[in-house]
Amino acid sequence: MANANVRVRFCPSPTGNPHVGLVRTALFNWAFARHHGGTLVFRIEDTDAARDSEESYQQLLDAMRWLGLDWDEGPEVGGPHAPYRQSQRMDLYKDVAAKLLDAGHAYRCYCTTEELDARREAARAAGKPSGYDGQCRTLTDEQKAAYEREGRSHIVRFRMPDEATTFTDLVRGEITVQAENVTDYGIVRANGAPLYTLVNPVDDALMEITHVLRGEDLLSSTPRQIALYKALIELGVAKTIPQFGHLPYVMGEGNKKLSKRDPQASLNLYRERGFLRDGLLNYLSLLGWSLSADQDLFSMDEMVAAFDIKDVNANPARFDLKKAEAINADHIRRLDVKTFAEACEPWLNAPHANWAPENFDRAAWEAIAPHAQTRLTVLSDITANVDFLFLDEPVEDEASWAKAMKEGSDALLRTAREKLAEAEWNADALKAAVVAAGEEHGLKLGKAQAPVRVAVTGRTVGLPLFESLEVLGRERTLARVDAALAKLAG
Repeated sequence: MANANVRVRFCPSPTGNPHVGLVRTALFNWAFARHHGGTLVFRIEDTDAARDSEESYQQLLDAMRWLGLDWDEGPEVGGPHAPYRQSQRMDLYKDVAAKLLDAGHAYRCYCTTEELDARREAARAAGKPSGYDGQCRTLTDEQKAAYEREGRSHIVRFRMPDEATTFTDLVRGEITVQAENVTDYGIVRANGAPLYTLVNPVDDALMEITHVLRGEDLLSSTPRQIALYKALIELGVAKTIPQFGHLPYVMGEGNKKLSKRDPQASLNLYRERGFLRDGLLNYLSLLGWSLSADQDLFSMDEMVAAFDIKDVNANPARFDLKKAEAINADHIRRLDVKTFAEACEPWLNAPHANWAPENFDRAAWEAIAPHAQTRLTVLSDITANVDFLFLDEPVEDEASWAKAMKEGSDALLRTAREKLAEAEWNADALKAAVVAAGEEHGLKLGKAQAPVRVAVTGRTVGLPLFESLEVLGRERTLARVDAALAKLAG
């Protein structure tokens, strides 16, 4: 059911290259917003100056544009809650932190790192929870002044209520967390810099986010944020507590969570290999959700029409590269030929192409494109599949040569050459010529065409052979067969 009041956010940190787990989170938020006719807020969480970079920020924007995950408020778009980069909102966080302190929802904590570590270790040894023990919760003004005179710095901690927190997760159902498992936590560093634990909920409150759809790794922070929201509502900073939905982990090799450092996690890898936007997004949507039990292939429009966060599976989802490639191959075949041909263009030019630019023959490319479309898994495969058309000589692949050129191949090639030279130059007639040559040597088509394919293309596998010969032309085909015969004779 449409609900224009739905407001969700995608709020990555600009660190490193975008990865597929991040994209899956962006996709689910985008689909949820579009399904409900709501608003997607794109917010940049860049308060960690040591790790954030402008290069990563630009890569995030570029990735969202390439994926077609358009946003309604955020960088380059603006909106009523600008700015949308946390580094430009520091005064807001400082003001909210001061209000929390004044109202008693937060307090200054003077504990040193060494003191905290010692007390945590003692708690663990006694079999007790090792979270913050509330040492500074009830300091008197005199005790605070004494710490100040010692020259101690302080952080600001949020005061958690002494009661259990219960909430309904949109993916996982009702969750209750006991108070002893969620202790007071830091919201401002000793240097005055606000922590994620403060800025994230404050921005969600000020931007009136209604639904927080995020990774399962953030589930443990939800009770803290709910308590903070209640305080922010009391202070007039927030209007409501958003609903939370925690998305399942994306798992890589060895049942481990897919991390940024895993090679297959990088979004750039899929762009460089020539995944289609819809192919990649279709597969990523299957990591926790499905359109129906018997339909893995669908468009983004179909996903938007059907997407319901309650249908997301709470169980971890395994990233399967082979399935991702298969889904992408299906999307390639769904394209009309003109769109497919245009999509391949980047891989038909430098630096991907291994032929001279002047050797590229657009008419030949357009003629072979329909046959190439049925064979590709990713667009980058096109280069090796069509290079025989644009190189002066086929690629020298000794492994393919050794596999195809068995004893008697020279005799077969001579017969095939004779029959090809006499044939009409269309795929059906060329196939009939090679079939006839094979019959003369007691070979079925599969065995007969292998030496011809390697002689002409340099490889044992590739596009449909006879359609390829038709596009290559009589003169170049026969010249390559002659060159192969000369090599066998040598």
